[in-house]
Amino acid sequence: MDKFNYIKTERLLIRTLDMNDKDDFLKYRSLPEVYKYQTWRPKSINEIKNFICKNVAVNLNTANTWLQLAICLDDGQLIGDLGILFLDDNFQVKIGITISPAYQGNGYAIEAAKAVISYLFNDLKKHRVTASVDPDNNRSINLLENLGLRKEAHFIKNFRMNDKWYDDCIYAVLEDEWQWLSFLFCCGLDNFNYNKEYGVA
Repeated sequence: MDKFNYIKTERLLIRTLDMNDKDDFLKYRSLPEVYKYQTWRPKSINEIKNFICKNVAVNLNTANTWLQLAICLDDGQLIGDLGILFLDDNFQVKIGITISPAYQGNGYAIEAAKAVISYLFNDLKKHRVTASVDPDNNRSINLLENLGLRKEAHFIKNFRMNDKWYDDCIYAVLEDEWQWLSFLFCCGLDNFNYNKEYGVA
């Protein structure tokens, strides 16, 4: 079975999250400002180890599995992670990205996301990439919109976490749309916002 190799960008190395990342992974993933909008809130290094053990065993493109990728600087420093959920139809995936607060504001999230989305469409031949976000998570919404993802839905109190109901917004991009967006990015037209261009609320 295939395993994820790595992706190299101008400033980043993206690879499978492994046991060497455990301490840094726990450090930022256990911060309240990080897990505020996330369902998983690791509380111990053992929980992290169990998560990583399962992660390194994941085969690429396996239906209904999450693969967590490490986002690293050139020197190997872990600065965040990007999760890919392979859906059971084999043509769609869901992604989620987390950057350590110590490294936010430097464009690392959009650089990593562009590279991974391109990989999903060009190498794995996916049809559609989606992301789910809390409508109060403005940083993540800005990221998705600057990537050119389209807002497709806003579900009202359909997601339960810690005994509370939350809204959920769905963003998505299709393969043919991404090829067009990639052309715009290459032309220097970064941060194209589909939702503003086409009046999506």
